[in-house]
Amino acid sequence: MKNNKVVKFTLGIVLASLFFFSSCNTSSKSKEGFIEVEGGKIWYRIDGDGDKTPLLLLHGGPGSSSYYLEPLKELSNDRPVIFIDQLGCGRSTRITDTTLMTTEKNVEQLEQVVKFLKLDHYYLYGHSWGTMLGIDYYLKYPNGIQALIFASPLFSTQIWTQDADSLILKLPMEHQVAIRESDKQKNYSSKSYQNAIDAYYKAHLRRSEQRKSQKDSSDLFFGEKVYAFMWGPSEFKVTGNLLNYDRIKDLPQIKVPTLLTAGEFDEARPNSVKYYTSLIPGAKFHLIPNAAHVTMDDNVKENNKVLRDFLNQMDSNK
Repeated sequence: MKNNKVVKFTLGIVLASLFFFSSCNTSSKSKEGFIEVEGGKIWYRIDGDGDKTPLLLLHGGPGSSSYYLEPLKELSNDRPVIFIDQLGCGRSTRITDTTLMTTEKNVEQLEQVVKFLKLDHYYLYGHSWGTMLGIDYYLKYPNGIQALIFASPLFSTQIWTQDADSLILKLPMEHQVAIRESDKQKNYSSKSYQNAIDAYYKAHLRRSEQRKSQKDSSDLFFGEKVYAFMWGPSEFKVTGNLLNYDRIKDLPQIKVPTLLTAGEFDEARPNSVKYYTSLIPGAKFHLIPNAAHVTMDDNVKENNKVLRDFLNQMDSNK
């Protein structure tokens, strides 16, 4: 994207939880490194060495990084929790080759990560774009996945944009007009459009306050080219290769226990997430109150309790 403000606000959240992590009281061990994949190296970190089933995390974006998932480190007191930065963002290799910026390539890169880490049984967690990557990976490589967690999922770009349109209608009229004018002119760099983005994101992306240092640092970790090529200029305007993404018909194929979550004010609207839940055999839905899309920051206590309870239930079912 050409506009830095979009980058800094949209996925400036990538560092939002780094400060939470620094204050986290845990004695779990950590190890990190890089994994060679087509196009470069993927960074990973494993927190915790407990004997419970590992949890592999897929961050959102596309083009974000695992920084904003740091609050989930809390879950590593009794199991390994694995963070990765997908290719093109975070601490992984930056890329300009657009042939690498596809869901299919991300699936194959994730398979290389799973093989390298020798994950023969694990739980798979995805947030936002990470749920798209997660379901596509599961559909091709289901072996070893014991359960799925889809947080603020996106399984249909059409449903996502319809939901976004309905949320835009709740913005002040000046912002609605700015968005319509930008769409007509295909110009997404105007001041009025950025103000509209700010209003939308504060309501539905992240409601908790963010420190200035986190915002200023976000550009270091956000894969701007990946986001622009695969998604578009903003959370509610899709122009990239995910424009026609749809896995609705594939949801009934999921055969493992599945948890879906959404924030009360999430841009992944709770009613849509409930609909997805109804299509997955035996799946459960949990609403995170007082939270938008970044539930792990807006309501970390409830978010992590829901995840821990589900994981512990999965452990006890073995």
